[in-house]
Amino acid sequence: MLTHLLVSALALAVDSPASPQPGTMAAVLASSKPADWRTLDPENTLYLELAAGRVVIELAPAYAPNHVANVKALAREKYWDGLAIVRSQDNYVVQWADPEAENADASKKRAIKTAKPTLPAEFDRALDSKLPFTKLADGDVYAREVGFSDGFPVARDPRSKKTWLVHCYGAVGAGRDTATDSGGGTELYAVTGHSPRQLDRNVTLLGRVVQGMELLSSLPRGTGPLGFYEKAEQRVPIKAIRVAADVPESERSPLEALRTDTPAFRRLVESRRNRVEGWFHAKAGKIELCNVPLPVRRKAP
Repeated sequence: MLTHLLVSALALAVDSPASPQPGTMAAVLASSKPADWRTLDPENTLYLELAAGRVVIELAPAYAPNHVANVKALAREKYWDGLAIVRSQDNYVVQWADPEAENADASKKRAIKTAKPTLPAEFDRALDSKLPFTKLADGDVYAREVGFSDGFPVARDPRSKKTWLVHCYGAVGAGRDTATDSGGGTELYAVTGHSPRQLDRNVTLLGRVVQGMELLSSLPRGTGPLGFYEKAEQRVPIKAIRVAADVPESERSPLEALRTDTPAFRRLVESRRNRVEGWFHAKAGKIELCNVPLPVRRKAP
């Protein structure tokens, strides 16, 4: 599946031969300049620590400022430490939360100290000329316009003057009940299957996984309804979730992402719209928003 390529999936492209085939993504990345890349902001980066390794999540305060602030508050009060991944639904999402969140005995639930238990929804936001936007020329089924803003796949509607994050592979959102203001970030999910774009503007998206996606997508599928784990021993324990800025610099994951507002990125899009590698005998001539790679690499010392 061609989806948002994360660090592990980009190894062959970023660490490509000295003379990759012209017109390929490998060639675009090999010819990129330092200015084509941006360092992740540690204040808006989360580390989800599992026994199997670290999942790095970039947050999107420009699109969900209140949820991002609340998620960081939850991390800083160590709300998730010792909780678990409670759901892995095939071709859909992985979700982490308090396994006792629905327990009638309130004393069994994880207490929230400084953060808020719920927030008004942030399904979309007003268009703003200050928001960067690189439009994808191929169009979209779900929105009038789609493209990229500060490294995130987004959609927008010039008529309603609204813009929003979209549910591509790796997108991270805040789970909720029926009421639109019933979520706040205590339950988070990451998209691990084919992009469920019908969820756009129905759930608050607040970030995307940029490294460690394989640690989530490879989890055993839950056997209960909607992929929830039915037994406590099936759940995946969470060691900790930390804001990267709170982690000693020597222990951080030094990552940088390809900027989406540069000629290099536009060349990358074209390299995937019309593949020139010998294996491809038919050029698609089109590309979908969620099929455009968003490369991330380890920053050089």
